[in-house]
Amino acid sequence: MSDRNREDSAMTFDDAFEALTGHAPFPWQQRLYHDWFAKGEIPPSCNLPTGLGKTSVVPIWLVALANGAKVPRRMAYVVNRRTVVDQTTAEAERLRESLRKPELAELMERLQTLCGATYDSPLAISTLRGQFADNRQWSADPSRPAVICGTVDMIGSRLLFSGYRLGFKSRPLHGGFLGQDVLLVHDEAHLEPAFQNLITGIEKEQDRERQRSGELPWPKLRVMQLTATTRNDNGQGTQAFALTAHDQEHPVVKQRLEARKQLDLIPVNDDKQVANKIAKIAAGYNDANAAVLVYVRTLEAVGTIERELKKTGRSLVLLTGTIRGKERDDLVEKPEFKRFLKGAETGETVYLVCTSAGEVGIDISADHMVCDLSTFESMAQRFGRVNRFGDRDDTRIDVVYPETFDDKNKLTPARQATLRLLDEQLNGDASPLALSRLDIGQRQAAFAPEPAMLDATDILFDAWALTTIRDKMPGRPPVEPYLHGLAEWEPPRTSIAWRREVEYVTDEQIKLHGDDFPQALLDDYPLKPHELLSDTSERVFKALEAIAKRTNDSCPLWSVDERGQVEVTSLRRLLEREKKQVIRLISDCTILLPPAVGGLRDGMLDGISEHADDVADQPEHPFEGRIRRLRPGSDGLEGVSATGGMRLVRSIELNPDEEDEAARCVWEWYKLKPLEDTRMAPKPVELGTHVDDVECKVEHIIAGLSLPDEIAQAILLAARLHDHGKQRKRFQIALGNRRYPDLLLAKSGRRGARLPEPFRHEFASLVDAANDAQVQRLPPLMQDLALHLIAAHHGRARPHFPAPEAFDPCQSAADAEALVMEIPRRFARLQRHYGRWGLAYLESLLRAADWAASAEPSQFVTETQEGLP
Repeated sequence: MSDRNREDSAMTFDDAFEALTGHAPFPWQQRLYHDWFAKGEIPPSCNLPTGLGKTSVVPIWLVALANGAKVPRRMAYVVNRRTVVDQTTAEAERLRESLRKPELAELMERLQTLCGATYDSPLAISTLRGQFADNRQWSADPSRPAVICGTVDMIGSRLLFSGYRLGFKSRPLHGGFLGQDVLLVHDEAHLEPAFQNLITGIEKEQDRERQRSGELPWPKLRVMQLTATTRNDNGQGTQAFALTAHDQEHPVVKQRLEARKQLDLIPVNDDKQVANKIAKIAAGYNDANAAVLVYVRTLEAVGTIERELKKTGRSLVLLTGTIRGKERDDLVEKPEFKRFLKGAETGETVYLVCTSAGEVGIDISADHMVCDLSTFESMAQRFGRVNRFGDRDDTRIDVVYPETFDDKNKLTPARQATLRLLDEQLNGDASPLALSRLDIGQRQAAFAPEPAMLDATDILFDAWALTTIRDKMPGRPPVEPYLHGLAEWEPPRTSIAWRREVEYVTDEQIKLHGDDFPQALLDDYPLKPHELLSDTSERVFKALEAIAKRTNDSCPLWSVDERGQVEVTSLRRLLEREKKQVIRLISDCTILLPPAVGGLRDGMLDGISEHADDVADQPEHPFEGRIRRLRPGSDGLEGVSATGGMRLVRSIELNPDEEDEAARCVWEWYKLKPLEDTRMAPKPVELGTHVDDVECKVEHIIAGLSLPDEIAQAILLAARLHDHGKQRKRFQIALGNRRYPDLLLAKSGRRGARLPEPFRHEFASLVDAANDAQVQRLPPLMQDLALHLIAAHHGRARPHFPAPEAFDPCQSAADAEALVMEIPRRFARLQRHYGRWGLAYLESLLRAADWAASAEPSQFVTETQEGLP
């Protein structure tokens, strides 16, 4: 049946898909749309061979959403690692540009009607690293359709209210907005079985929550796994979506499935000879004008092959998981790397030497490949990066393996099983079609052993949701083992970054600003993936030892654990412990060093190198620019002259005791995007103006989401009362409002210097709201909701206010105590009714509106209001 006979809409799926992507859909894409997405249904598993455009689930979802299908309005696309080319982000970006085509005007209009406000494009794009990193488009307006791309760590930690490198105030928003009204697509799911186990567990937990409280008026989390290499039938049976015989007859699909890949297995005596043999075979392509891909399992092998291939005089680039994000992202602009992209022109032979970091999340197609022997899932990923589109008939894959395996290695049985599969069943054919026909049982034996998977229980979900409690808490373990499982064969890892804060923020600064000052700085200016490199904890230890030997080993050092807790110490104090203890301390942590100590060479950790640089101010994209500058600026901070359009978020005097005011050094921190806890607006903002702005933003969001009237009224009332506590004189003084005694301010502007003060205006707002007649007229559940939203709009009340903050100067201690005791009870009642992610979602509707209003006030205090001439 033709597509035109199957749809009544003005624009058929085939036409919309072709206009969005530039090519007609494959039959499997038509089936996925008509039989699933158009009906508001999501297949739990989608098993498709490599090279067939799995990322087309994005336009399929987008067309279904525009055509009114009951699918989530946000898609989170997750892969286990993101290397250089973010294929999904690039696909989403192309879709957004394609929406501007005249023939897609109706589709554009339908998507625009879903939004609570008018945007230049109704599709938001955000990534948790890379080009659109942390641009907040996806979280600023939850009614706006969005594509969010991220890694297992970035998305998974946020789903568990534990977002890596997020402050505690932001964690509920990320948890709520990623855990509700989202289609989570887990690409290459077979590589991260623990994460797949976790997200299906979250999906089931949300089903139980809804059974307990009744259907909630917004979509829950939906999960779909994508894979080209299944370990088994995924437990989905007939529900798994896969190619049919009819699909395989499509000429383009057929060409890619049967792509010529001649497989040769080459033995050597033992593992020590593998790297040299690989280098020799690769060098044989020196005059072939080819793009040659090399895969090995260890960094030591990379080093051996690099040295040998450099002797050929041909161009060579490296891609490993230990390269800093900036240098890894920069690879895509290198002409040598571009030779591996689709449509690249031929030229002299180039080599790309990779570890497993180049196996996933990288859309390349080499002419030939040489590699060592890994486990089956890894080999299948590698095979998919050569002659990807079936446009060559001479492609070779040479696999070098040892005749003698290390019996002590945990992966040896799986590697031996992989060798048998390749040797006995493929008969020299490494095409996707041949791989798909391998015996499932033998394929399972050839996979790396699954990590020990920890089941997240309802008790753990409760503990992780208590985001106000920032310290370590009994019964709340780190989330990392639940994201990746426990793999005995994988050594612990540590991340490294270089920041000037480590050098500038002295003990005197910490005494002046408080013990949590370093953590507050990282909350203001979070570490971004382009600043970080990751290596095994043992190699990091050796590099730190090397740095200590050639520098003053008392240099400052910050250690940041996975919950963002910062320990300020020194290299000397860290290394005075035994090696095993140091490795245990730095495992799964981030180490921050001052750039002056060096330790970086070509983007990789090297303790001997005297070079390192702070790249925090180098934007990954103009949308997320941020600048730290010194006034007077004299220390060589690069590119810091222009701060137009940015927001001053913090100002720090580095030498406050300097008597000569002209010689005092002030460090200013600017960002284009607002922070939840923005301390400084460019100009003062009146309290009434800010409240009106927040109400307006909330109305737009609610209009786009079509929430039930009673919930909408509770949120609107919370918006109206959320900052009532800012009227307290104590808050105005703490805000630094000395210039405008007749005005109540929400923001003091740059000239206001906020004073340290434990008083929380949202607690005082809660005091006032509890006695407000409009709140008291609400039904009991809606009273709870309105009061909780007010209390929680800056991240507290989950489940409590810390003791120093739980007071109001206009309230007696006894009355305040009664209010304090009710806050966790209210939180528990609401969380039981709406679920953990549902309550966080509702909280975040007000929080998103507050952020947006703070970022773009409708007006500032005028000079007339200030009483100036």
